[in-house]
Amino acid sequence: MTDSKNNEQQTDGKEPYRSGFVAVVGRPNVGKSTLINSLIGTQIAIASSRPETTRKAIRGILTTDNAQLVLVDTPGIHRPRTLLGQRLNDVVDESLSDVDEIAFLLPADQEIGPGDKRILSRLRSEFARKDEKTGKFIWKVPLIAIVTKIDELNRQELMAKLIEISQFADFTDVVPVSALERDNVAEVKRVLVENMPEGPQMYPDDQITEEKPEDTIAELVRGAFLEELDDELPHSLAVVVDSIDRPGESDNPETEDGKAHVLVSIYVERDSQKPIIIGHRAEHLVQVKKRLRTAVNRIVGQKSKLDLHVKVAKGWQSDPKQLERLGF
Repeated sequence: MTDSKNNEQQTDGKEPYRSGFVAVVGRPNVGKSTLINSLIGTQIAIASSRPETTRKAIRGILTTDNAQLVLVDTPGIHRPRTLLGQRLNDVVDESLSDVDEIAFLLPADQEIGPGDKRILSRLRSEFARKDEKTGKFIWKVPLIAIVTKIDELNRQELMAKLIEISQFADFTDVVPVSALERDNVAEVKRVLVENMPEGPQMYPDDQITEEKPEDTIAELVRGAFLEELDDELPHSLAVVVDSIDRPGESDNPETEDGKAHVLVSIYVERDSQKPIIIGHRAEHLVQVKKRLRTAVNRIVGQKSKLDLHVKVAKGWQSDPKQLERLGF
């Protein structure tokens, strides 16, 4: 593939600056969050082996010398089983409404399945038109296939998989990557930048996310419980940061210790799930606080204390009022 940058030099000899939004789409658990974290260089989104981990369209901002990409980590597109599931699909619709480029993730270690075909059909309906003469789809925006988890295959298997995926749709480019092993991440970055239209820088150089501190901390707490509890964790876990009370700025007497106090509510659907989250002698709460201490201090900008409270919100995944209260 020729490097289009060489062909698009501006008259003053400088490369054009490129910017825009990249929708990162794919079935649940294909590595969307892991790839975004690798591209940004730090944890923006929860990465977990559990499907449907991402619940919001988290925006990671990747800034290079000649480009700025806003990576939108969408919840995996799936057939909804609950009102929450439908809301997650609505989030995907909103994420796709105004993008400049699409990164379609397909795992190297799995067959192309009905879920992938459903996503492709959805993308075609919004971003492509069919050429009556050739029968091919003409895309309004670049569609990049990113073949994830390539560390699971040997070279021969990988070559066969890349050919199969290149025939699956009229992709602008096909890029293999192992985000976990950081193999070929630089090439993914290059291809995404190369296919982005010219545009101005939208965010300061040092901004890496559009998320509010409360939202970032809530996602980190949920991610920490995913790691801590693994298979025991109820999928119906929601986390809300109720407040960040800083010394001198709050009536909270606990801030007299000079630390910011981050008040967090953790919601489950049934009373029987509370002890699973808390653990014997609150061991799970203690481990999550330890694991997140440095990250929370960095987000808040000072020494902080996490105050975790586990509460029950019966059947919240299918209750419109509760979903709204919990930020969905």
